[in-house]
Amino acid sequence: MTSFILRWTWHGKLAAILLVLSSAALTAAPATRTKPVLLYSRYYNAEGESRYLPDGTYSGVLQQMRDDFDVRIHNKPLTSETLADVKLVLIANPSDKAVGKNPAPPHFSKADVETLTKFVRTGGSLIIMGNQENHNLEIEDTNKLLSHFGIQFTNLYTDVKRIVVPKETPIIGGLAWAYYTGNSLTLDKTHAGKPRALVANDLMQKPLSGSRNSPGVLLAVSEPGQGRIVVVTDAGWITDSALKGEGIGGVAIKEQDNWEIFRHLSRWAARLPELAKPKAAGR
Repeated sequence: MTSFILRWTWHGKLAAILLVLSSAALTAAPATRTKPVLLYSRYYNAEGESRYLPDGTYSGVLQQMRDDFDVRIHNKPLTSETLADVKLVLIANPSDKAVGKNPAPPHFSKADVETLTKFVRTGGSLIIMGNQENHNLEIEDTNKLLSHFGIQFTNLYTDVKRIVVPKETPIIGGLAWAYYTGNSLTLDKTHAGKPRALVANDLMQKPLSGSRNSPGVLLAVSEPGQGRIVVVTDAGWITDSALKGEGIGGVAIKEQDNWEIFRHLSRWAARLPELAKPKAAGR
């Protein structure tokens, strides 16, 4: 009888120990990593504007971005509540005028500028992309926002080029950029955000199509406060046709690393771990 009681007691203790260990293992199981939120804002694009739609020419790049981000599409005002759990905001080719008989698009208001500036300075990130003048690009009010980061759009333009970024360039060095026309940037080197050019136009390199070849910066970054901002002067370079090497407007640059460039810029902006860069296309 005593032997039976001892065996029963030991088995009971063993079962209790196994239960505790099992519970501890479940508790210690690693949680699924939450991806940072990328919000593609269409609020500043005119109603009826067919360029860069999330289910159109930007569908491919946004799908690829889901490997790194929780991608959301948004067409309402950007408020502090909307941005509460957002890490990166993408705005492409903010519109100047109405399209057809649709209402005029909203420009960056004073409230918008305050909201986005606070968002970036407190750790958020922003990518804004310009374009060429015949793509209904709004500059004046956009520059009121960009002034808080030491960057300004200009009305100077550069046409299509294949740009191999020097290897020593931070973030995107050594990659080949298929640039499909856009405006230039100027930088305020005294600004606290320390804006810097990643790509400046090389006037010695003639455009593959078109004749415009203006001096200035084509791609810049700034780090105001705790956040990061990327400003690109072309919005067509990440469209489906550009990424596939099919080109835009009858001009195709097949040997390019546009997806890799955009991914590296986005990950840098969101402070994700840096990826190894592939060998530049065409080399």
